[in-house]
Amino acid sequence: MTLAAQDYTIAEEDRLRADLYNFLGVLLSQPPDEMLLAQTASLSGDDSELGQGIATLAKLAKITKPKTVNSEFNKLFIGLGRGELLPYASYYLTGFLNEKPLALLRQDMAKRGLARADTVFEPEDNIASLMEMMGAMIVGRFATPASLEAQKTFFNAHIAPWAALFFTDLEGAKNSVFYASVGTVGKAFMDIETQAFRLTGTA
Repeated sequence: MTLAAQDYTIAEEDRLRADLYNFLGVLLSQPPDEMLLAQTASLSGDDSELGQGIATLAKLAKITKPKTVNSEFNKLFIGLGRGELLPYASYYLTGFLNEKPLALLRQDMAKRGLARADTVFEPEDNIASLMEMMGAMIVGRFATPASLEAQKTFFNAHIAPWAALFFTDLEGAKNSVFYASVGTVGKAFMDIETQAFRLTGTA
């Protein structure tokens, strides 16, 4: 049973964190359509590294056509046989797909009541799913909102060991144009989250 996030008091800062996790998850799960590109183009950023990345992403969204970004997405993540990048924890941590990191994630998901949607056929340890899981945990989309300690445990186990490296690779990938800025935003956000969790002092 899905519980509405508004049933709980979520700090504005945490809602913004969840929104950014979800935004990255959507961009990494499939190429953005015209509506999402328009929404992205309306974003603005501050002088921080994350803010500058968002501002650059917004500028690119204004001049990028859905057909162009669809082609870019396919070259990066699908390709003929495989794309330029393999956005899976198992691959980044072991060099192979469907390895121990995926098994551990599935065990953790089961404990937390998380399950892969019937319409999703990708292994659960892909970067898009992990971003969406974190966003869901923060606001309690599928259960009560996760405590900061639970968020930190999940982040450190399944995201921190490899996500920043993936986003760095995405930023510098041969076929990245629009997605280079997605990489910049993701890398900066992962650094912020890592530092923030480090300062919490939770286990």
